Amino acid sequence: MSLQDWHDNGWLRKHQSSEKEIAGLLSIVDRDLDDATTSELSSDWKFGIAYNAALKLCTMLLHASGYRPEKELQHFRTLAALPLILGPERAEQAKYLDACRKKRNTVEYDVAGVTSDTEAAELVKYAKELRKDVLAWLKTNHPDLVP
Repeated sequence: MSLQDWHDNGWLRKHQSSEKEIAGLLSIVDRDLDDATTSELSSDWKFGIAYNAALKLCTMLLHASGYRPEKELQHFRTLAALPLILGPERAEQAKYLDACRKKRNTVEYDVAGVTSDTEAAELVKYAKELRKDVLAWLKTNHPDLVP
C-alpha cells in the first residue's frame, strides 16, 4: 500500500506542511529527548517522553509527505507510515514503535512500573538515530521544509 492508498481508504487526509511546522515539531523532539535523558523521572515517564519524540519524528515524515492521519488510530497510522515513507526496510522499526505505543498506553492509562530504565534508554537511543534519518530524508526530499 501507499500513502495515497491510505488517503483513498480515508485513513489520511491531505496536509500542507511548512518549515515553521517542521521546526516546531523538531523543537518538541529535542525537548523530549533532553528531558528523557536528564530528568530524575521514573522509567515509565522517560519511556513515554521518548515515545513522544519518536512519534513526532514520524509525524514530521507524514506531514512533509503531504498527509496527516485521521483521528481514529492516529498514533498507530503515524508510526505504521514509517516504512511507506523511508522504505520497506523500516518495517521492523514500525513494529518496534507500535510495541512502544502499546506499552506507553499501558503505563499512561492502566498500571505503573511496566518499563525499565534500559527500555527507556533504548527508545531514547532509537529516537536519536531516527532524528538523524528524518533530517537527512527531509534535506533530500523536502529541502524547503528543513529548519
